[in-house]
Parts: sequence; structure tokens; C-alpha cells
Amino acid sequence: MMKNTISERVADFLEHFPPFNELAQDQLATLSKEITIIYKEKDNVIFSENDPPHTSFYVVHKGAVALKRGEKMDILDMCDEGDIFGLRPLIALENYKMTAQAHEETILYAIPIHIFKPYARENKEVGNFLIESFASNTRNPYSKSHRGKLYEEIPNLGPITPEAQLFDLQPVKYSKKLISCSATTSAKEIAEKMTEKKVGAMLVVENKLPIGIITDKDLRNNIVTGKYPITTEASKIMVSPVITYAKSMTITQAQIAMMKSSISHLCITKDGTPNSKAIGILSKHDLMVAIGNNPAVLIKAIQRAKKVKNIRNIRKSITHLLGAYLGQNIPLTLTSKIISELNDACIKRVIQMALDKMPEKPPVAFAWLSLGSQGRNEQLLQTDQDNALVFQNVPEEKMEETTAYFLELSKIINKGLFEIGYEYCPAEMMASNPNWCLSLDQWKKAITQWVTNPGADEILLSSIFFDYNLTYGDITLVNQLSDYIFEITQKYPIFFLHLASGALQNPSPTGFFRQLLVEQDGEHKDFFDLKRRALMPLTDAARVLILSHSVKSINNTPGRYEKLAELEPNNEEIFMACSFATKALLKFRTKQGLLHNDSGRYIAIDKLTKEDKVKLKRTFKTIKEIQELLTVRFKISNILR
Repeated sequence: MMKNTISERVADFLEHFPPFNELAQDQLATLSKEITIIYKEKDNVIFSENDPPHTSFYVVHKGAVALKRGEKMDILDMCDEGDIFGLRPLIALENYKMTAQAHEETILYAIPIHIFKPYARENKEVGNFLIESFASNTRNPYSKSHRGKLYEEIPNLGPITPEAQLFDLQPVKYSKKLISCSATTSAKEIAEKMTEKKVGAMLVVENKLPIGIITDKDLRNNIVTGKYPITTEASKIMVSPVITYAKSMTITQAQIAMMKSSISHLCITKDGTPNSKAIGILSKHDLMVAIGNNPAVLIKAIQRAKKVKNIRNIRKSITHLLGAYLGQNIPLTLTSKIISELNDACIKRVIQMALDKMPEKPPVAFAWLSLGSQGRNEQLLQTDQDNALVFQNVPEEKMEETTAYFLELSKIINKGLFEIGYEYCPAEMMASNPNWCLSLDQWKKAITQWVTNPGADEILLSSIFFDYNLTYGDITLVNQLSDYIFEITQKYPIFFLHLASGALQNPSPTGFFRQLLVEQDGEHKDFFDLKRRALMPLTDAARVLILSHSVKSINNTPGRYEKLAELEPNNEEIFMACSFATKALLKFRTKQGLLHNDSGRYIAIDKLTKEDKVKLKRTFKTIKEIQELLTVRFKISNILR
């Protein structure tokens, strides 16, 4: 008997993607024989907004389909290989609410609804996946109150309900089947190896560290199109730098990372940075197979926001989410990472909107840096903004007009951040301040001044600036800045002594009889300053210690202590205690802030329960020990202090 090879090929493709991977083999075989293969040229419309429903829904086999809406045809989503769209006739029996248009040359599989519907009814996993894909962006598509929420209803994000199970916080399963090559490997060898090993991506490594990644799509776009010959080396076609995460990353983190960077693969490394050995790879397909297609609702809503006030409303939902995570005792490490990603996405969208308002495109490459607690990914609640801008070096005759452009851009961004809830920095440590909007060489000059002539002001400025994190723009500028900081601080080791001395300036959290020391005057009289007396000593100590080890890419205080514990096994106990204490204090501050609708910095001691007071005091012994370690390590005299 002759085999229907076309239907078999269709089945072979579909079985790798949800929900078809949940079907029995005989069901998949039957379905595949009824599927229609459709070819669409670039810009061809599959269906239009308000069109009556088709008798099929669609799966992208090759190419990409843009989902658009409104008179301006704004792109709401992009579907690529294995993605499902056009589910409305299957779920809601209504006219289409969006337009589906081929973004490039595309091949589609049309799935007949009358044949597929019984499978969705019989198979719970298939049904759930389809409901979730249709809901597209609900917080928890499996909960009763959210089933059937439509795509366009997403901006009305209410508070997180108690029934939300936060199933998306489970660790994601990544592939340990890591296939790698060197920067000089040819595209031909890469394609052959990927075909042989049946993988969709190849990691490019140097000294076992990830420096780039090549996917099926990269080969298709660069080699198959004839742009480069098949003998081309990996370094020419790889995507670099690689987006890296630690193996403890969650499903939500993975979703957000892929959406935020518009990528389909993440590299898993030993410590989560590009500076450690690669141990696995996570693809969009792995993510879909693990949980279906549970989108990160807030990221999607942020990316679709057209006005700053829309983002301000979304920020309220982020706060609700934060409260839910803390309420369900989700580990603070996971909570911090997720909330920080959401905060970064808000800032990034504000920057994109500001760029759209500028009369011209940026004259040169630039990078927007988040500083201080934002740069450390520790700003769970919105406080004031600390940021800076670095732009590419320009000739002297271009400096004035280039600086003027970026100062104007920064003013619009700072105003936008203020409008979404970030207060202006009282000390004006913001990119709209000419002192914080500089070229790369100007920044190097400023940093040289801080390091070689470290007075009280210089130590304060460096302590805020050295905790920077790239939020938007050119990473190469940031890398050059980081390299320079490590280079100059190693040349002038006395700077560490002054930085460590500055870290010891904050007063002890307790006085006689271990009473919590409160503010003696001012508007916060009789309140305990949790930031200055407890968090800052830990944060400042971690900064100077990690900087003295020349460790890049780790800005988060608990993460810094965990790295220090690895680097100095003899001090592992105290460093891990510092990591735990920092997380405990951050969690305590966040809960207090949510409770009183403020930053959580100033605590009314008389309002604390006995249990809360005990929890606070537990961290103080650790603060004393790390300050003693700094005093001995950097030989700090009383004169310096």
C-alpha cells in the first residue's frame, strides 16, 4: 500500500508542537490527511479584521505571520514556526478581531475545525492549550475567572486574584544536549552537525564560554538566501552576545527574556552570566512543550502600550503581582528577577516612546544605564530614579550638538519615567543632568577622577554609578566602560580602601541594650531607617568586595555575596549569611512598603510585631561581621573613617 508521504510529513512536523504533541498517533495521522497546505507571498492577507470565520485555524510551517489591528495596522503579535493563530472560530464563533498578514514568504497548515474540535473536547491538555492560546495573555488561563478573556481586553488588568496558582514560577526544563562549535567553524559543518544531532541551534564557544549562537533561522537568512557562501565562518553569521541565564530560571523568566529580546533560544550557564561555562540551551519550542503557550501578560501589555499613562496603569498590576508573590512566599530571588524584568520593560518602552518623539534618529550609538538599586535589580517598589546615558565618542566639532541631542532625549525619558511613577532623583543623578549624559571618553575621564582622587563626593558618586545595568542601547559601550572601571581600579588599589571606608560610614543598626536606633530629628523622627542602617552596609560591602575581585556581570547584592562565597571558600559562611540577610531585609522592606503604600524605607518600630523585630535583629549580627571583615581586609584606620 502506498504511503501518503505529504500527510506523513505534516504529521512529523506537528508532533513537535503543542497541542498536537498531545494527540495519539492515529488521531494525528487522521488529522494530517485532512490538512490543507497554503502558500502566501509576503504581505498576502490570510484574513482581515471583522471577516466572517473560516472553517479552519492555522499553524505556521515556515515563514512568519503578523497579527495586526486598527486603522494603522499596529502589529500586536508575530507568529513563526509552530505557532497557532486564527482560533476565534474554534473558541468564540465570532468574526475575526485582528488581521493576519504574511510578514514574509510563508507556508501554512490549515487545520479543519470540524475534525479537530472533538480532539479538543476529549483531551484536556489540548483543550487547555487552545483556551490559553486564545486568551493569549491572561494571568492564569487555567483559572475559571480568566477563561475566555479576549485578547483586546488585556489592558484592563485587575488585581491578581488569590486563586492564581503562579504555576509559571516552576523552574523551566532546559536541554542539556548542548552542541557547540568554534568561531571559525564553517556554516556547512554547522548545518551538517545540527542535522545529524537534530537540534535547532548551535552554540559558538571560546574557551568553553558562550560568545554567540546560530539557529536554523540564521542559516536560512544568511546562507540559504545566498547572502553568504556555505564556507562562511560562524563568527560572521552568529548572533552575539548570547542571552544567558542560570539553570534556576523559571518559566515566566524564560518567556519574558525571549519576548523582551525577540529571540527563540536562551543559553543556560553555570552562574547565569556569559563569563561561566555553558551547561544547556532553552528553545522557544522547549518552553511551549513544557507549559503550552502561557504568555507573559504584563510584558505583552507593556510592549503594546501607546501612551505613557498606559504603562502607569500596568505598573499598578506589577505591584499587585509583587504582592501576590510575597503573599505566597515565592523565593525573593525569583520574585526580584521577574519584577526587575517587568520594570526594565516599562523603562525600555518609555525610552522607545521618547525616541519616537525626537525629530531625528540618534546621531550615534548610545546606552541607557539604570543605576543604584534599579541597576542592582533590587528596586521592587518604585522609588526615585537614578540613571545615566553614555554615547559613542564623536569628533570635538560634533560634541556640542551630539550632547544637546542626548540631553533633550534624556529630559523626555526622565519625564516619562516620572509619569509612570518614578520620582525625580533629589540629587539630580539622572541622564537629563549634563554630568550624567556623557560620551564614553568623558565617562572614562570622570571615573578616573573618582578613582584617583577619592573624596567623600567621589565615593558617593562611584557607589551609585558602579551598580549600573544596561536597560536600552548598545552593549558594546557598556562593556568598554566596565573594562575601563576594572582596569583603572586595579591600577589604583588605594581606591578600594577609600570605597571600603565609605561602606563603614553608615551607623550601626542598634545602640545600648540592642535597641533599634531611630532617627533623632526631621520628618522621619522616631522611625527606623531600614535603607541607611541595614541595607546599605550590606550593599556597600558587597560592591567593594566584588569590584576588588574584578567580577563582571553580577550587580545584584545577594548574587554578589553568593559569587564571593564561591571565590573565597574560607569565608563562605559569612558571605552566604550576608546574602540571606540582604534578601530578608529586601523582603521586609517591600512588605512594609506595600502595607503603607510607600517605599518601605522608614519603619515605625512601635507598630512592628515581636516576630518582625526579631527577624530584623537577626540580620544585624551579620552586618557587624561583614563590616569587621572589611576593616581587616582593607586595613582601614580610624583616620580614614
